[in-house]
Amino acid sequence: MEMMLSEIRGIGPARLKALNDAGIFSVRDLAMLLPRDYRDLSAITPLDALIAGQPAAVRVRVTGEAREQRAKKLLITKAFVTDGETVIQAVWYNQPWLKKQLTRDRELLLYGKPEWKKGVLMLVSPTIEQSAGLIPVYRAIAGIPPKALRATIERALDACDSSWIDELPESIRARYGLCERNFALRNAHFPVSREALSEARRRLAFEELLLYQVALRLIRNVGRKGVRMDFALDRLDAFWKTLPFPPTNAQRRVALEIANDLRSDRAMTRMVQGDVGCGKTAIAFAAIAVAHECGYQAALMAPTEVLAQQHFESAKAILEPLGCRIGLLTGSLTAKGHRIAHAAIASGEWDVVIGTHALITDKVEYKNLGLVITDEQHRFGVRQRTMLGEKGDSTNVLVMSATPIPRSLSLILYGDLDISIVDELPPGRKPVATRIVPESRRDGLYGFLRAEIAKGRQAYVVCPLVEESEAVDASPAELVYEDLRTNRLPELRIELVHGRMKPADKDAVLEKFRAGEADVLVSTTVIEVGVNVPNATIMVIENAERFGLAQLHQLRGRVGRGAHESWCFLMAEPNERLRFLTGTNDGFKIAQKDMELRGPGELFGTRQSGAIAEGLGLAGTDTLILKQTHDLARELMNGDSEDARRIIELSRARFGEKLEGVAVN
Repeated sequence: MEMMLSEIRGIGPARLKALNDAGIFSVRDLAMLLPRDYRDLSAITPLDALIAGQPAAVRVRVTGEAREQRAKKLLITKAFVTDGETVIQAVWYNQPWLKKQLTRDRELLLYGKPEWKKGVLMLVSPTIEQSAGLIPVYRAIAGIPPKALRATIERALDACDSSWIDELPESIRARYGLCERNFALRNAHFPVSREALSEARRRLAFEELLLYQVALRLIRNVGRKGVRMDFALDRLDAFWKTLPFPPTNAQRRVALEIANDLRSDRAMTRMVQGDVGCGKTAIAFAAIAVAHECGYQAALMAPTEVLAQQHFESAKAILEPLGCRIGLLTGSLTAKGHRIAHAAIASGEWDVVIGTHALITDKVEYKNLGLVITDEQHRFGVRQRTMLGEKGDSTNVLVMSATPIPRSLSLILYGDLDISIVDELPPGRKPVATRIVPESRRDGLYGFLRAEIAKGRQAYVVCPLVEESEAVDASPAELVYEDLRTNRLPELRIELVHGRMKPADKDAVLEKFRAGEADVLVSTTVIEVGVNVPNATIMVIENAERFGLAQLHQLRGRVGRGAHESWCFLMAEPNERLRFLTGTNDGFKIAQKDMELRGPGELFGTRQSGAIAEGLGLAGTDTLILKQTHDLARELMNGDSEDARRIIELSRARFGEKLEGVAVN
């Protein structure tokens, strides 16, 4: 029987709640919270060799008493340290407990990023480490400081080191040269060497990918018969002629693939992938036009009310002239509005329903639903997609993804879906000029922003956090908003939006910006999808080094949607990763690079894939693992061995919710 989280020393009620809030409910969940990175403290850098922007480990001695001072909301702690040759100042923010630790002559191992401050090179917010070697770095969990999280995970591993049975059959481990599970978990968190780390991560990645792919095949094997739509393919040409713009060849090709799916007896389950601005919405409307002509209802689900409203307005312009009766269903409707909408859907008065999660509530019944579409697929889980599809009898399912994924990877990770790729942008779309801006050039950036807004343009400023955090050294949206509003750009109309706001308040701010009633929108990543403001030409991303390339590209895609030249400014010290982004606007090239650097677990996130543990770091060069697990899953599903039964059992246990009602022959 697995030990409970509350039985681990150091996990009291408050820490247990913090872990639960972060989606960690079991010791296994905690063990699979793998590091997103490692700090290499094996190489000690002399103080006179420090380079601004490059993190380094230093061994130093505190030369005097630490000092504290306050600046607005900040408590600043400063101390001078030396390695015997050079003296440098270290500075920390909002960490009042540090002063007691920074006693005169104390020896410290520090890890941090040197930065120029007022012409002086300083160590900014370095961590105080206990030992050298590879130190794990985890994603931030609110309420648990990084060191405390690291200690909690280590105690959990110590407590369960010998209690876990290796779930992967020995025959499979031997066949592919995989290490045992306990060795893998221990060395994935606290590696004794880089070789042990590589072996550990390979084993864990192999297991997760194998079970995930078996789960997808179990779903796929249901083999539902679909709603067959008797439709003449040349009718697509008639649809394209109704648009105010000519379709690209890629749009025509993908729409034809969808139409052929709809004409078959098998239920369509297809993903349409494409870069930002490639015209996926027009393809979705083409599919809706097919369903409508064949007498079936269609539903389109978006992740936000703002995006649902935008789709509703576009659909009215394009589909209403074809005779489609279109309705909008979102959570913000009044009780009366919901009743009217539910009645219109159930009676068939609405041919097309566009909305949010409200589309899949129990009270919504469709008359003859034949096609469901989910937009911004990466914001929905498999279960949500499935629930919408279950609203009809043998409904065809189309999902749209604005996150480009290398085709080889998408075929494996989305094995329950056919894949169509829109690999062509409409003519005339201008690429977004992307620049890296170090802190020393911030004032110049604001001058440029002010000049553009004077021309009538608008700007986004995106931050990685809502508010200040002891655990994360990054610009919080609330402080940036106050700084811009009161100090830097007081003459401009500045608004703030973030995910902790009530949906109605958030949508009101977004609508205000869309209507041109605000000049600058300070935001977290809630604007990653669902905001289309052609007049917005500037995207400023604070702490750009904290985002993956794919996410930076997604954010960049919020501008460049109109006729005006657009810019994306990455606030960070230059590095190889960010330089790559400045050199291309090709989302698929960026996705490939992101996978090489971060791995698919980071690229998609666990809520998206439901499978790949965070921090596995499966690199693009590890395509062998992808192929091995893909082929093994197929082999096991086609056989009847003890190994096959065991792996299917494990897959069901891991992904039970997604496999409800799926039978295995």
